[in-house]
Amino acid sequence: MAELRIEGLGKVFGAKPVLRGVDLTVESGCLVAVLGASGSGKTTLLRLICGFERADSGTIRIGGEAVCGPGLHLAPERRRIGYVAQEGALFPHLSVADNIVFGLPRHLRRRHDRVSDLLALVGLPADYAGRPPQELSGGEQQRVALARALAPAPRLVLLDEPFSALDAALRVQTRQAVTAALSAAGATALLVTHDQSEALSVGDQVAVLRDGRLVQVADPRTLYRSPADPQLAQFVGDAVLLPGLAQGGHARCSLGMLRLADGAPDGPVDLLVRPEQILLAPGPDAPGVRARVVDVTFYGHDASVLLRLSGGDDTTMLTARVAGHITPWPGQEVALTVEGDVVAYPCKAG
Repeated sequence: MAELRIEGLGKVFGAKPVLRGVDLTVESGCLVAVLGASGSGKTTLLRLICGFERADSGTIRIGGEAVCGPGLHLAPERRRIGYVAQEGALFPHLSVADNIVFGLPRHLRRRHDRVSDLLALVGLPADYAGRPPQELSGGEQQRVALARALAPAPRLVLLDEPFSALDAALRVQTRQAVTAALSAAGATALLVTHDQSEALSVGDQVAVLRDGRLVQVADPRTLYRSPADPQLAQFVGDAVLLPGLAQGGHARCSLGMLRLADGAPDGPVDLLVRPEQILLAPGPDAPGVRARVVDVTFYGHDASVLLRLSGGDDTTMLTARVAGHITPWPGQEVALTVEGDVVAYPCKAG
C-alpha cells in the first residue's frame, strides 16, 4: 500500500467553492476517517481522489506518484484505487466469487485463485463463493464489496459511508470486520462519514471537514478531548459550553472552580465540559453545586439527564451522562462535581 498526500486541493462548482485548500496526508497502512456534515465537501474529496472529477487547484500523490496537479489528471482506472460504495453495488447476476474478481484482468477472473483467501480476510466462509449476493445480509454484502476492492491489490482503498444503510447492531459488527480486514491487508484507506461515533471508533486519525476546509486532523482521543473550537466541540459528541473566567490554570464558572487542560490565557473563556464528566451525587449533604433533575432519557446502559442549577438567580440548564444503574428520577435534587480537566476557548472580542 502507499501513502496518500494531498496539498492545496480546491474545487469550485459554478461560483461556489466546495473544497478550499485541503491539505491531508494518509500514511501507508493507516486508516483516516474524514468526518463532516452534509455539504461539507466529503464526497467531492473522494471524487477528486478517484479521478471522477478534475481539481481546480492543488495536487494529489499516491505512493509518491502525482495523479492530479497543474496540467495533470490521471484517468481513474490508472490510479489503482479500490472503492467501496454506500450499498456495496454488487452485481446481482454474478456470484460472490465473480463479483470479487470482476476488477481483475480477464485471464485472472476465470481462475478464482484468491477468492477463498479474500473471503477469509473479510471474515466470510469459503462456501459463500458460489452464492448470489442477494442471499447475503447487508453487512455480508459490504464485506464482499471490500473483498472486491482489495482483489486487484490497490495502492489505496476509499470507503464512501459504507455502513450508513445498515441497522445499528449490524453497522457496528460490519465496521469491526471491515476495519480488521483493512488492518490485516495493511491497507492505506480513507473512509468518509457523517457519523461521529463511527469516525472516532475506526480511524487511526480523524480529519474534520467544515465548509470545504479541514478544521482539525488528530487521533480520535485528541479530537474528542481537545477540539479546535467550540463549534467543533459541539459537532464531535455532546458538549456543555459554559462561560467562565480563567486564572492561573483554573476557571470559575457555574459548576465551580474547574482545572484547565491546557494553558489558556487569563480572562473570559468558554469552557467545554463533556456530559460524562459531570458526576451526580444524591442527598442534601453531598458536596458540589446543587441542581434539580428536569428530565431523563434512559438508554439502558446509560442515560442523558437534563439538569437545572439551583440557588440564586442561576437558571442554567445542562446535560449530564450517567451510567444506567445510577440514573436519578425527574424532580430529584443532586449535587454536581466535574471530573478531570476541561478545555477553555478565549472569548472573542466584541
